[in-house]
Amino acid sequence: MENSIHILVAEDDGDISRLLCSIIRKSGYLPQPAFSGTEALLYLEKQPWSMVLLDLMLPGMTGEELLERIRLRGSVPVIIISAKGEQQTKVSALRGGADDFITKPFDIEEVSARIDSLLRRFAQITPPAASVPHILQHKGLVLDCDSQVVTAEGTEAVLTAREYEILKLLLSEARKVFTKANLYESVWEEPYYGDDNTVNVHMSNLRSKLAKAAPGSEFIETVWGIGYRLKA
Repeated sequence: MENSIHILVAEDDGDISRLLCSIIRKSGYLPQPAFSGTEALLYLEKQPWSMVLLDLMLPGMTGEELLERIRLRGSVPVIIISAKGEQQTKVSALRGGADDFITKPFDIEEVSARIDSLLRRFAQITPPAASVPHILQHKGLVLDCDSQVVTAEGTEAVLTAREYEILKLLLSEARKVFTKANLYESVWEEPYYGDDNTVNVHMSNLRSKLAKAAPGSEFIETVWGIGYRLKA
């Protein structure tokens, strides 16, 4: 999806994580929960992020350690959301590279406003990224973002809106393996609760249509136990 705001939520408390993800989703952004510091680090290494919401008391790797790793990787904005509200903790986090600090329990509207504010502020000081290409292509597969026409080996494949968005996501990062959770949360913009059937059906239909347009060519492969990616 073009120009999507992806926000990583590193929070080990399930209820708080769901609440933060709900706040992010209602603001029109895409949340990704991580329930430990090590899991959050794995997500950080997979793709660029627009923002990180970070709890300090995480299992596996503490929030302070994760913040240090984040800062070694670049300038992604970070909001600390923590029950450790002592002044020294706040000062240390801000000196360590955090952009903002919110103490639990928090006000939902305040969290939403601070996310929006920090994203606006960061956009003003970040040089504009290169424009998103209007044509996405992999081997004989071509997706025209302006006309929303997909062709496979020169033959048009007529796709539904969901199939189109799935293919567009795969083409946006041709080497990446997308899990079913990645696909569902990015395309449907809803939390993924392990219902594989929805993704499986749409993926099967998409592959069938591409195969019909280009017999003998295979564009999407299944990475067993993980997900899908474009065939190398």
